[in-house]
Amino acid sequence: MTGTIAGRTRGTFERDDTTSSWISTERNLMVRDYRGITPRIGKNVFIAPGAVVLGDVEIGEGTSIWYGTVIRGDRSPIRIGNHSNIQDNCTLHADPSSPLTIGDRSSIGHNAVLHGCTIEDDCLVGISAVVLNDARILKGSIVASGSIVREGQVVGPYHLVAGVPASFKKEVTRAMVRENQEIARTYQDLARQHEGTGGDEES
Repeated sequence: MTGTIAGRTRGTFERDDTTSSWISTERNLMVRDYRGITPRIGKNVFIAPGAVVLGDVEIGEGTSIWYGTVIRGDRSPIRIGNHSNIQDNCTLHADPSSPLTIGDRSSIGHNAVLHGCTIEDDCLVGISAVVLNDARILKGSIVASGSIVREGQVVGPYHLVAGVPASFKKEVTRAMVRENQEIARTYQDLARQHEGTGGDEES
């Protein structure tokens, strides 16, 4: 059986009925049903080889999911907005009472862990940061690399937090918001390059 994941405009997938998976015929991609729920993938989404997207997951238009990331929607919904990027080796999961939501144009840095939290638009979660259940990272905020945001903690809007546990350090300026948005645009360009649909390959 062949087909396309819902809304996807590039790539051909084959159904592996033994594992309830959609597997790309073009690269080592794994998009899996879970208990009859299939991930919903928007237009122009890039999912890198080695990433796993499972169950009740929705990924918006132009978003990129990078190498080694796991997005496991087996216990609660996971929603990712438009033009965001989930960088290499991230883990996204949620609990039944704590779904996971990421807004538009947000960047989730390499090795970050997001669990049952909300990340609003234009945010940056730094490398190896952890955001725990029911935490809310409000619009335009930054979680510094290596920080841990506690359960139920609210950050922002337009705040930078850092540390273990994460605490307020300073206001995020308009210039910093523009930098965050530029990161999101850069990852859209990188996704096109990695998918081989435009731009020059980096050396």
